[in-house]
Amino acid sequence: MLRVDHRVGTGIGLPMQHEISGEAETEEQVPVEDSVEAEVAGQDEAGEELHVEESSAGEEELQAEPTAEEQIVEWRERAMRAAADLENFRKRMEREKREARCYANQALLEELLPVLDNFQMGLQAAAADSESMIYRGMEMVKKQLDEFLSSQGVEEIQAEGEIFDPSLHEAVSQEECTDSEEGRILRVIRGGYRMSERLLRPANVVVARAPESDEVPAPAEEEENK
Repeated sequence: MLRVDHRVGTGIGLPMQHEISGEAETEEQVPVEDSVEAEVAGQDEAGEELHVEESSAGEEELQAEPTAEEQIVEWRERAMRAAADLENFRKRMEREKREARCYANQALLEELLPVLDNFQMGLQAAAADSESMIYRGMEMVKKQLDEFLSSQGVEEIQAEGEIFDPSLHEAVSQEECTDSEEGRILRVIRGGYRMSERLLRPANVVVARAPESDEVPAPAEEEENK
């Protein structure tokens, strides 16, 4: 009777199975290698692009960098501007100091002017008896006041007989006058003062104006009757 050895079939089948599985593994590994090569190629391209960008940026920086002569000219201009600004600042500070010293007593002097007005009115009243000791004493005080104002740079504005100046004079009224031209100051009501270039108080004055004409305009001729 014929006997079949099953171990032979089993031994024969195993190598075939291994061969088939090995071919499958080989087929599966092919896509992995392709993806790796693609990634490496992409990295190479990115590296080349980055290198190109860095090189172009470096060239632009080299082109934009000024030369030594241009830098010298630029710094010279900056130094000149800084020196000019410093000189202007120094002059401005000196001017402000000078004005501060000159006009430090401006407010006090403005308050003193009404007192001086009242003193002058009292002096005019005392002038009726010019030989009295009161008048002489008041004249001496007036002289001292004038010297004090002069030492502070204060001077009285000359107004009587001058042409009216709105920057120095303040008109309180107008009077018709045939002896003076229109706009000329006839008399001063209250004196004005200025301190150096600043006006402390304008002078109150009366200004002349041209008299109105008394001539009556001739009546218009009547139209002839048609």
